[in-house]
Amino acid sequence: MLIVMRHGATDAEIQRVVAVIEELGYKASRMPGAQRTAVGLVGNDGRVDASRLEALPGVQEIIHVSKPYKQVSREWKSENTVVRLPGGVAVGGTDVVAIAGPCSVESERQILEAARQVREAGAVILRGGAWKPRTSPYAFQGLGRPGLQLLAKAREETGLLICTEAMDPEGVGYVAEVADIIQIGARNMQNFSLLKAAGRVKKPVLLKRGMSATIEELLLSAEYLLAEGNHDVILCERGIRGFDAATRNVFDLTAIPVVHKLSHLPIIADPSHGTGLRDKVIPMARAAVAAGADGIIVEVHPHPDQALSDGAQSLFPDQFTQLMREVRVIAEVIGRRVAEPASVGA
Repeated sequence: MLIVMRHGATDAEIQRVVAVIEELGYKASRMPGAQRTAVGLVGNDGRVDASRLEALPGVQEIIHVSKPYKQVSREWKSENTVVRLPGGVAVGGTDVVAIAGPCSVESERQILEAARQVREAGAVILRGGAWKPRTSPYAFQGLGRPGLQLLAKAREETGLLICTEAMDPEGVGYVAEVADIIQIGARNMQNFSLLKAAGRVKKPVLLKRGMSATIEELLLSAEYLLAEGNHDVILCERGIRGFDAATRNVFDLTAIPVVHKLSHLPIIADPSHGTGLRDKVIPMARAAVAAGADGIIVEVHPHPDQALSDGAQSLFPDQFTQLMREVRVIAEVIGRRVAEPASVGA
């Protein structure tokens, strides 16, 4: 339930609404807007007497939010959420943000080389897994905490922000110490303990859609983060499991406009995992930007043939340079622009 206040409602009137909600045994979420303030009632189990709230001074209307996800929905917040990151980078505004780098951090030389290359091409955020969830227990699992330190070194040298994955609630704290964005991967989209832990950390979260998850399930997972007080959430379409073996996954481009209609949260696209094939990454990244994605996250490795994970879908640096050149043109056509990296040390 959303209680919309009249334009010019006083702080005392707004606080009275909050107090009544809490008297009823529910949680109140105050949401100041450009024109008016709204107060969300969290935890509505269908027994709320709306008349008690409608009669309060300063209340303009009551909106009943019918979706199973509340705070994530457009009914709850009509304006787009813009996730603001250090250095003036913003996800969800007019800029299209490029996140790029290797699947996993393998060595100091590898991650520094990758960081320099993707920054030169125009990325503003470096991706790279310190921990890697793998289908096989015998595959490379990442360097762990030493990998985080290498990411921090890459940021210091290049000025790129860092996006890396947390695997479990215990690891969230370690990742938060270094990362500018905490990634929750597809395999962990419904790891509710991890979602709650990430929601309590005051760092932006990149939440990837699960391999067999519906859009509603993705939004409900995001609801866990917002329910814990973290409103800086970026969604990610990364492909879902299909029946055709021609590509690793089915890259669901329709998820981008669907999410924008249902939710105020920004959504980016991962054409690397979405297809699993290097020669499909560039065309699908172009398509994602044209469809309105707020950013792309692309795997780029200095030497994909030597990669310890996901080499077959990783772009060569010159391919990523080509991709960035093309998405700048597409972004301009639809009235957006690709975010450019800031000067090192700025």
